[in-house]
Amino acid sequence: MRQINDAHVAEPGLAVVEVAAADDQTAFALQEVLATRWVTATADRTTRVPGEPGVQLRLDLRQELGT
Repeated sequence: MRQINDAHVAEPGLAVVEVAAADDQTAFALQEVLATRWVTATADRTTRVPGEPGVQLRLDLRQELGT
């Protein structure tokens, strides 16, 4: 697991999600599901680590906080 940094906790209502998936199709399908529930900064590409299986996708999610 990667270390949490200041940007991850910069404001209430913000969550950063890192997705590990077998392929692009799976990662983007999860992004689509999350986008139906939260305001999501969508990504247009995944990243791969040479020599390691799967792909990674980073999403920034924002949820309106109730009053």
